[in-house]
Amino acid sequence: MNEAGYVVDRNVAIEYRWAQGGSDPLPELVADLLGLQPAVIVVAGSTAGAVAAKAATTTVPIVFVIGGDPVTLGLVRDLNRPSGNVTGVSFFGNELGAKRLALLRELIPSASKIAILVNPSNPNSESETKEVQRAADALQLHLTVLNARNNGEVDAAFATIVQQQARGLLVLGDPFFSSLRKQLVDLAARHALPTIYTGREDTIAGGLMSYGTDFAEANRQAGIYAGRILKGENPADLPIMRSTKFQFILNLKTANSLGLEVPAKVLALADEVIE
Repeated sequence: MNEAGYVVDRNVAIEYRWAQGGSDPLPELVADLLGLQPAVIVVAGSTAGAVAAKAATTTVPIVFVIGGDPVTLGLVRDLNRPSGNVTGVSFFGNELGAKRLALLRELIPSASKIAILVNPSNPNSESETKEVQRAADALQLHLTVLNARNNGEVDAAFATIVQQQARGLLVLGDPFFSSLRKQLVDLAARHALPTIYTGREDTIAGGLMSYGTDFAEANRQAGIYAGRILKGENPADLPIMRSTKFQFILNLKTANSLGLEVPAKVLALADEVIE
């Protein structure tokens, strides 16, 4: 927004609300923000948050950053002409599941069974899970889908992974899982489970690897749209931006602790290697 000439406490005020990774508080948080009569609401990284905001107002402009298809989710009518009060940035995360699964397979080529951790409360979870299942079928992998929407279910999911002897884990992107980043990384390490995540922060925290959008760049794009709306543009006329910058991050220290030999071609693919 600085690029659009807006500086906090000088000519713009920003109010923040955080759902702590959960979806239940979202309607109340959106109502609270609407009570402040905002010029625009920005929802960054939460599909459920974007859906909640859309359900709460048809007049206040909304700018989202999400991983799903905004048309399928009912947020906009058309990618080129949203035709409502909602626009934003999507990195179409459904299409990234196959890439993540392929990268995991490169590191554990002998694996025949992979688990996927899903938050069923995420509006995008069903379609994203289907895409990963199709990718698993193509790779002739058995996919175990495990749902988790609270801490207890996360612990139960890892117990199931151990019981079913899955050789690897793919964690779908979700604010709830982001709020449990350290717990998930620690559980993967405790069970010596090669795991791929969606964000760079997960790999920095000790996760094996991640492949996903550059969230900083996606949020920057959302800030540009927010600035344009503040200057009077109509969100209905702002086409959905598609995030095109993705990052593959590999934690070589974690790979060594798991006893994994990283192929040279995987190392060459990495945008960043943490040693």
